[in-house]
Amino acid sequence: MRKYQWKKILIKPLWFLTIMGAILLLGAAVLMKNQKKCAEIKIEIIGVEQNLFIDKNEVLSIIHSQNTFIGTTISSLNLREIEMAVKKNPWVKNAEIFLDNNQVLNIIIEERQPVARVFTLEGSSFYLDSSSLRLPMNEWVSARLPTFTRFPSNKNKLAKPDSLLLSQIVKLANFIQADSFWMAQIAQIDITPQANFEWVPVIGDHFVVLGNVEDLKSKFKRLYAFYQQAWLQNGINTYEKLDVQYAGQVVAIRKGNLKTMVDSVWVHQLMLDLVNQHQRSLTDSSYLILPAKMNTSNLLIDSLYTSVLLKVPIEESRQSNSGVILNNNNNRKSLVIKKKESNKPLLKKKPVAKPEKPKALMEKNRET
Repeated sequence: MRKYQWKKILIKPLWFLTIMGAILLLGAAVLMKNQKKCAEIKIEIIGVEQNLFIDKNEVLSIIHSQNTFIGTTISSLNLREIEMAVKKNPWVKNAEIFLDNNQVLNIIIEERQPVARVFTLEGSSFYLDSSSLRLPMNEWVSARLPTFTRFPSNKNKLAKPDSLLLSQIVKLANFIQADSFWMAQIAQIDITPQANFEWVPVIGDHFVVLGNVEDLKSKFKRLYAFYQQAWLQNGINTYEKLDVQYAGQVVAIRKGNLKTMVDSVWVHQLMLDLVNQHQRSLTDSSYLILPAKMNTSNLLIDSLYTSVLLKVPIEESRQSNSGVILNNNNNRKSLVIKKKESNKPLLKKKPVAKPEKPKALMEKNRET
């Protein structure tokens, strides 16, 4: 019974001494480790396929800016501050920094991957990553990416429509990069004022109207099928414009037809304007009105529009045997408008017969 009590009394102090010894040894180990020096700085950049927009030398310069070098004592290293300094670089997506048992400072960096290069209306450019984050250019590295032009804003803080446009650019750029054919065929993509997309291909003297980024798979599928038929039948250089923004169809316009169509619309609108101006000019007969920048050589002049052709005072016009000549003081030229000649034969006028006197009056004259 007494032996058991003595053992119990001796065990408690032994446990206490063991714990205290372990604590002292651990403290000594930590103290010895803190007095050790950084043996090596190891940098690893992951998430890189082809381009390095941030290299090891740039990361090392950031580390040195935090007073961290090979030979720096471990106790003076602030890993938290070093990590925050590395993450300030816009090309760094994530960073992990730690020390191993060999006093090696390990730095693992995940680099952001650009998906498109964007040019603004002001002429500046930037890269865009998959999260719609704008990234600065690197003078040493140029990535082969889908190129977008005419982005409307160059501000640091974008408006909501411009931010939405960036997300649409990312969606379209990812789609193009996923297909080697479109990556090779599309040279640059223009952003229209309506926030739609058009592009100029590498092969073919035409441009493609895509519209918005909805239903991209169907639009590109229709365009690819049209390319196959066009190359086989007419040749790709036959067309001036291909429009795939409408569901289930490809609107193809041959070369020359686009200009004709546009000119026809312009002339039609011009004629409407001329008629309206003619109606307004009826109340003011001192001037004849001609819209600015009008090329009269491309128009068929009808007698309906002869009063609205040139902006000159009426008194400066004069009559001619060949028609009406209207002087244009601005161009120092004259426009001759010939009178219309009728194909109908001229009818001779019959002489007017003199009225006959009444018979009663004629008989009375005879009697006298």
